[in-house]
Amino acid sequence: MSAPLRQDGTPLLRARGLTRRHPIPKATLFERARTMTALEDADIDVHAGSAVGIIGESGSGKSTLVRLLLALDTPSDGVVEFDGREVDAAAGARALHWLRRDTGMVFQDPYSSLDPRMSVRRIVGEPLWALGLGHDGEPGAEGRRERVDEVLAEVGLEPDMADRYPHEFSGGQRQRIAIARAIVHRPRLLVGDEPMSALDVTVRAQILELLADLRRRDDLTLVLVSHDIGVVQSLCDEVVVMKDGRIVEEGPTEKVLLEPQVAYTRRLLASIPVIDPGPAAS
Repeated sequence: MSAPLRQDGTPLLRARGLTRRHPIPKATLFERARTMTALEDADIDVHAGSAVGIIGESGSGKSTLVRLLLALDTPSDGVVEFDGREVDAAAGARALHWLRRDTGMVFQDPYSSLDPRMSVRRIVGEPLWALGLGHDGEPGAEGRRERVDEVLAEVGLEPDMADRYPHEFSGGQRQRIAIARAIVHRPRLLVGDEPMSALDVTVRAQILELLADLRRRDDLTLVLVSHDIGVVQSLCDEVVVMKDGRIVEEGPTEKVLLEPQVAYTRRLLASIPVIDPGPAAS
């Protein structure tokens, strides 16, 4: 499917020259300062309503890229724009409220990303509290409670589960809780960093179906980091291939996966096992 654009053609999310270098600790007092480049000169456009998959070997820079796109880390060079507005990752939490309001993220491990001391209601409602939002964007504790119940139902959980704690749930249920937290404030962009890699095949298919449903219903824009080519092929319109901190190939998913132009992409696709997402994702 083609990705819908803003009327002026501007991508919802845009990065140019994005680079991240980390200092390497000195082995001796007189050793020259050195750096390790995790990401170098990355350009990416994500249009509203599209789904972009990011693939590559471990250490290729995928997670670094998405962290920089969401201002969870500060680039050494380059610029990120969201909806035409420059993102200043060093500006501080309050100055980035506008970006947090329009974005959400789901991490790889659903258990470690959830505070075990907090109830599901507090976990899912935390973004509403932090952003000063309630139901339908209005402030107030009662509005937040209603919205939490609503979003739990959206991700396939019962509202009466809200007073339980993460250890009382299965891995798939915990990932549904993490997704609920990521979308409770109705973001325009949802980013997943290997959100299904810790799940078994059956639960993975259910979460894939959930993400596809949320995208259709809420017109969500998705950026998905995944080692699973089957997931990318099922969910994403476009794919970005990364190697050693650089983007080496990108384009429509079908074209890149079936007719890769770069030797590295061909080797990568040959080496990664494909897990059939099953009929639930169709």
